[in-house]
Amino acid sequence: MKKTIPVLGMACASCSANVERKLNSLPGINNASVSLPGRSALVDYDPDKITLPQMKEAINGIGYDLVIESDRSVAEIEQRAYTLLKRKTILSWIFSLLVMALSMHWIRIGGAAVTNQTAMLLALANIVFCGWSFYQTAWRQLRHGAANMDTLVCLSTAIAFLFSTFNTFWGDAVWGARGMAWHTYFDASVMIITFVLTGRLLEEKAKDGTASSIRQLMGMAPKTAHIVEDGDVREVPISTIEKGDLLEVRPGEKVPVDGEVTWAESFMTADAAYVDESMITGEPTPAEKKAGSKVLAGTIPSQGKFRMRARQIGEDTALAHIIRMVQEAQGSKAPVQRIVDKAAMVFVPVVAAIAVLTFLLWWALGGSEALPQAILSAVAVLVVACPCAMGLATPTALMVGIGKAAEKKVLIKDATALERLRKVDALVTDKTGTLTIPNQNIDFTKADNLPLEEREHLKPHAVEAMRQLQDWGIDVYMMSGDKEEAARYWAEKAGIRHYQSKVKPDDKEQLVRKLQKKGHVVAMIGDGINDTQALALADVSIAIGKGTDVAMDVAQVTLMGDDLEAIPEAVRLSRKTVRMIWENLFWAFIYNIICIPLAAGVLYLFGIDFQITPMWASALMAFSSVSVVLNSLRLKWAK
Repeated sequence: MKKTIPVLGMACASCSANVERKLNSLPGINNASVSLPGRSALVDYDPDKITLPQMKEAINGIGYDLVIESDRSVAEIEQRAYTLLKRKTILSWIFSLLVMALSMHWIRIGGAAVTNQTAMLLALANIVFCGWSFYQTAWRQLRHGAANMDTLVCLSTAIAFLFSTFNTFWGDAVWGARGMAWHTYFDASVMIITFVLTGRLLEEKAKDGTASSIRQLMGMAPKTAHIVEDGDVREVPISTIEKGDLLEVRPGEKVPVDGEVTWAESFMTADAAYVDESMITGEPTPAEKKAGSKVLAGTIPSQGKFRMRARQIGEDTALAHIIRMVQEAQGSKAPVQRIVDKAAMVFVPVVAAIAVLTFLLWWALGGSEALPQAILSAVAVLVVACPCAMGLATPTALMVGIGKAAEKKVLIKDATALERLRKVDALVTDKTGTLTIPNQNIDFTKADNLPLEEREHLKPHAVEAMRQLQDWGIDVYMMSGDKEEAARYWAEKAGIRHYQSKVKPDDKEQLVRKLQKKGHVVAMIGDGINDTQALALADVSIAIGKGTDVAMDVAQVTLMGDDLEAIPEAVRLSRKTVRMIWENLFWAFIYNIICIPLAAGVLYLFGIDFQITPMWASALMAFSSVSVVLNSLRLKWAK
């Protein structure tokens, strides 16, 4: 059984890695994949061996939470958390400005001792009221032998605060007596927390943009419906609807559930209504609905009204199925992400080791006089080394790419399919129902004597789509069970050079296998049972569906509608998304490669008096995470 479960409390790549590792360690869970920007876990589990409450208990134990209760609104919880984060950030900035004013002597309160003690109290208040959650999470992580970004924040702020507190009370006795100058660094302690909170606030705001496609899909489902009982029509919550209920849908209202029309009327036709299904199928023309016609949740009557019997409700509707597919796809991981996850799991311990080494080297080379510099350098390394950007690089790009595809009526089942689409260099396509639309209103007993244009016609933009694919170097092969004359005619009409007629399902499979043996990455597109063998074998399988087809369950990609321009659009999105992933990873790794040595003070070895201070380290760390998310969001507006 597969289920997407919201996860609360994750802040960095190490957090998602820890949750994923814990879930995968539980008996009964076959596989768990945790998405940081999606704030969710895609869990494949055996309900006979483990229950959702057991999963929740295990995750609570390491400092996070799974939302499994139906009466808890994830949106409301996240909104409250965002509001609290915003308040903490504002308060932390107030503390920071006050401490900075004292440290820079913009404000004077008595002598140096009083000034330092006032700064200490403000820094302590900042830790307690604004940064305490970092310490709570770090402690829970430590108890379970794990670490995350909060651990680095906790270590760096605690060291800076405790060292400054020591200097406040014993600086003169210890350092002054030896003729050494001493300082306090409460400003660093406060600004680290302030910049981290600010970065997380900006991240949360930006992450909302990556999940906008899911919210749009969820927004298609109405909250209420009109139920017909004993001739009366009344409005009820959609959650109360049961299978078999008789419902009335009026113009402009959203169809509440999947069902079958029992009666319809409009000013155009006495026995039919017209429903806009473009949000599901991509078809711009309203579909005629009469008694016996099927209607889907989320679609809208544009003309007339009708009554319907509820057939599929709740999570069984086509709309719910589409939402579930997009959620699972956004929560899945591309192969490159698994490499990054492994790196993230060891990243924090490695950074802690580098910080200790930095401290020891400064102390060893400079003696006791270099002790303050050694401590500050170690703190800067702890702060600047941010695994967040590295962890966000892949999943944010995937979320935006898969969401963008859904908006274009292309449902991508998993991240692997999205990544693999860019490598496709051969496309095998079925003809009837895939490349062409058959005319259902003819006498098929006389079909052989009719002109080919009356038997069927090309789908919208078929010629443009095939030309675009071939311009990109993708060879297109049309396979048809039809006679030679028809196959040749429609291949030429669509601009396809390679075609084969009178084929059987085995022939399609053999062509896919033959192309793969030649080293091609093959995509297969089909719409029927006779295509399933080839679909299963292809590197990327694409199904033609209207949102209810069984092909959606077996194909990696489903085109919802008849516009074949969706095929090159999917390939284009794949290329852009993968390029964005590598851009993000490049900048995330470059950031750490450059900033960690600069924070450690390596330039002093070359006579250059420059080093990243703890305060600026926290600002850079926040900027790196936000920049990765914002870079991924460029996909939303890309043409």
